[in-house]
Amino acid sequence: MEAFRQFKTVWDPDWKMNPGKIVRPFRADENLRLGSRYNPAKLPTHFKYPGDQGSFARATLGCVGVGECRKTKEGVMCPSYQATGEEMHSTRGRARLLFEMLQGEVIGKNGWRDEHVKEALDLCLACKGCKTECPVKVDMATYKAEFLSHYYSRRVRPRSAYTFGLIYWWSRAASLFPALINFFTHKPPLRGVAKAIAGMAPGRSVPAFARQTFTSWFRSRPSHDNGALEVVLWPDTFNNHFNPEIAIAAVAVLEAAGWRVTVPERSLCCGRPLYDYGMLKLAKRMLRQILNILRPHITAGVPVVFLEPSCAAVIRDEMLQLFPDDLDAQRLARQSFLLSEFLQKKAAAIEPPQLRRRALVQGHCHHRAIMTMND
Repeated sequence: MEAFRQFKTVWDPDWKMNPGKIVRPFRADENLRLGSRYNPAKLPTHFKYPGDQGSFARATLGCVGVGECRKTKEGVMCPSYQATGEEMHSTRGRARLLFEMLQGEVIGKNGWRDEHVKEALDLCLACKGCKTECPVKVDMATYKAEFLSHYYSRRVRPRSAYTFGLIYWWSRAASLFPALINFFTHKPPLRGVAKAIAGMAPGRSVPAFARQTFTSWFRSRPSHDNGALEVVLWPDTFNNHFNPEIAIAAVAVLEAAGWRVTVPERSLCCGRPLYDYGMLKLAKRMLRQILNILRPHITAGVPVVFLEPSCAAVIRDEMLQLFPDDLDAQRLARQSFLLSEFLQKKAAAIEPPQLRRRALVQGHCHHRAIMTMND
């Protein structure tokens, strides 16, 4: 050890290269990450953080600074860093800011309403890429939803939060007069006014509401109770109100696979857009409603098939973090499938036609992060 110390001194007389390691080490009580003063604020949270002993402070300590989120060549994580190149917009930078916020020494004097943290989280797309690709599974999408729920508590949110966050309710209202709504959202110059009211980028186009929702079509068709095993098809907001032909095709596929398709008796929504704006109280109420309405199917072990990966991700991820001790929530998560998963695991007998062509698949970020793309 002494010989190595002398050798290192020759080549590194100012002790600049990896100081404090092996020879002439720091004392055991020097340069501690937390230190003896570490005493983070114990703030009430909506998510229960079952993997971090129920502590948001412990969750913010998960990042160990590896910097895998700073990659720019492949993977999902982290799109906002790839676009900006700024550390504050990386998963690591955001985790550090949340840690500093709880410390309250440099930032965090205003607790949940710290503008530095808000600025860093604004560009987080909640893609959940970090939950899969980060070596220590930092879950920034959950931390962002938690932060925003407190940041906007008893405050007015941006206009877009009410437009897009509450899209489930707006869609239900629009389904009463879809032709009239489409006229106002697509006819110039009315469409420009509609986008301005909604807080929508001028260059984007408003999707057209379907003349008939999927659930309306489904309930108006003849009964197909052929005695086969039951499967619940989840009518998500977008396939129900904008693209019902996709859900109709899914019914045909499931029935061809030998299953009896049903839909929930009441209109339900997983509340996915609510998380992006921190509307967690409302999101929890909607999840409770799902558990109550689907309880007979849950207890009977009936599988639930989702066409939209982000809806399935809510059931398998957010719901378990909000209600980790709820047995029905655990059962529903196990009984939830994407259509592709269901056909692989539950309907292996089906033989789809072979199409001699190539397909380019754009993986949904939540599909890749929560379910993986193996199916």
